[in-house]
Amino acid sequence: METFTYTHFPAQSSVVHIALFTSVGNAKDIRARIVKASTLGGPEGDAERGAVNFAFIDARLVTSRLHLQTAVYQAILSEAQGSLRTKTVHSEILWALNPSNNISEAIRRYGVSDSSSALLVVRIGSPDLKDVESLMRAIVDGTLSPLADLAALTDWSTVKKYYKLNGEPAIKEVAQDPEREREIVDNIIVSSVAMKSVQA
Repeated sequence: METFTYTHFPAQSSVVHIALFTSVGNAKDIRARIVKASTLGGPEGDAERGAVNFAFIDARLVTSRLHLQTAVYQAILSEAQGSLRTKTVHSEILWALNPSNNISEAIRRYGVSDSSSALLVVRIGSPDLKDVESLMRAIVDGTLSPLADLAALTDWSTVKKYYKLNGEPAIKEVAQDPEREREIVDNIIVSSVAMKSVQA
């Protein structure tokens, strides 16, 4: 797990914890818990929403650490400015990752699905939030892996399809050089995420 601190944001959203889980065996259960938590009322509902108060992101669709950090930063910025387009700062990350403004599509594509086998789990909170890794492990049945492993998990063809990059001339030019192609795709996508809130 890695932790990032943004001291220029309000205390309640100044610390970000990011973990990569691979070999995830309970994605279907996680998804079911998230859905259930959104409908439960009373103290039980509050407790369950607290337990799943994370962004669960399908790791196959994230091209780099910078891609994820840019989406996280945009979500925190939107919350700080009172301009969230979704219900929570965590679902705002999914919205930021998706190329369109369709919130349902963002959650369906970038959130946890029944078949997700690798998940990025993000928790935005305050400096006094403790034992985040334990909270994550209590939800996700998987192997905690270094964020550096993300590069081997990315599904580049799906990413290009979602961002409609297959016809992009700069990408066609380097089609025979996969490493260079991935670098260009990542640059385009990071820029798109960074600009999305301005364009929306």
